[in-house]
Amino acid sequence: MIAEILNRMVAFSNGNLHDIAHFMKVWGFARSIGVLEGLSDEEQLILEVAAITHDIACPLCREKYGNTNGDLQEKEGALLVLDFLRDSGLSPAQIERASFLVGHHHTLTDINGPDYQVLVEADYIVNAEEYGFSAENIRNACTQFFRTTAGTNLLKSMFRL
Repeated sequence: MIAEILNRMVAFSNGNLHDIAHFMKVWGFARSIGVLEGLSDEEQLILEVAAITHDIACPLCREKYGNTNGDLQEKEGALLVLDFLRDSGLSPAQIERASFLVGHHHTLTDINGPDYQVLVEADYIVNAEEYGFSAENIRNACTQFFRTTAGTNLLKSMFRL
């Protein structure tokens, strides 16, 4: 199922190599952190689906708003992913949770659940690398919203904290 969703997301990205590389990296980190943290099979599945689709709204946001600001991604993405996952084989409850995660992946408050925590951490790690976040920004993130041992260790190791 994950491979099928991933394939569909690559096609949905319409050849935008940056978008494809980004969600592939986020998915890889989310998968690794989730496994290392011992998420249940259900949480892991939903996490991976959300990681693959978390930026589903980026093409629409570029066209509609001229940018991909996080709040716009969340607003548009939560709705887009509902339709995208409709025939995926996921249950309605699983699709709803994935939609919630996509609709909150830039929201760092009121994180409810390990799938949400891991997605936020994985996306941050990839964004820090892609956009060259400052050491101070990364240190602050590490103390302010990183909570998993695996995510914290990856962040510290990668950015030499």
